[in-house]
Amino acid sequence: MDLAKYLTTRTALVDRALDRFLPRATAKPTTIHKAMRYSLFAGGKRLRPVLTLASAEACGGKMDTAIPAACAVECIHTYSLIHDDLPCMDDDDLRRGRPTNHKVFGEGIAVLAGDALLTFAFEILAKAKPAPRYNIAAQITELAHASGSHWLVGGQVADLEGEGRKLSAADLDYIHRCKTAALLTTSIRLGAMSANVTPAQLKAITTFGQSVGLAFQVIDDILDVTQTSEKLGKSAGKDIASQKATYPAIHGLEKSRATARRLTRAAHAALKPFANKADTLRALADHLLAREY
Repeated sequence: MDLAKYLTTRTALVDRALDRFLPRATAKPTTIHKAMRYSLFAGGKRLRPVLTLASAEACGGKMDTAIPAACAVECIHTYSLIHDDLPCMDDDDLRRGRPTNHKVFGEGIAVLAGDALLTFAFEILAKAKPAPRYNIAAQITELAHASGSHWLVGGQVADLEGEGRKLSAADLDYIHRCKTAALLTTSIRLGAMSANVTPAQLKAITTFGQSVGLAFQVIDDILDVTQTSEKLGKSAGKDIASQKATYPAIHGLEKSRATARRLTRAAHAALKPFANKADTLRALADHLLAREY
């Protein structure tokens, strides 16, 4: 398949939908809507929403049905980046190749822009079509659980508390499974839920999501120490500077690369029940393993 074309077309589809869903930059109060749009349309890879759409397709669903979920997960992801970059968190000046939200709009507006995107995600998802097995309450619960204190927020807490401490490999796995893999997995699960998958299919695609989500973070850790800020579009070397535990720091680069390859193989194996319908998901897993930014 032509993965580059697939990514381009699906990203454009998500961007158009996000533009329709979000309040215009001219809507009052204009500052908050400009700040929301600044980060949301800063040129992100749209990985999570693309995975939502690819998952829906692999499960026999339609992209139109999955679009609200795809846009919702991107709003959650962008809110988390705005908050992660704040001085009280990772204190970063660069995101997606541009000054971070708080550098442009100030810390107060950045906090509120993140809050607004978080809550708006559920407003978007509430507009989705219910599936026979998964009503809107089930889909909203799915996203809320992944975004809350058990997973995304919990992972950020563990990450903050782990700075400057010697963490075990198990501690690091916990942080990455919560902070990164959980939302990636839910992006994929929501796509499958929109397609009304069976419980067995949902279990299989969940395993795929967990494996590819953790592999994604392992590669992210590797890139932080092997690439430049210009290549990444964000500050390179931040993990070392803030004394964060990473896969390369604990396991070394070669073992970390081997771990990412092993997780990608596990992701492929999980898709066996979907046969060739999941070829796009397989290609995306390989793409994430080989990425350089």
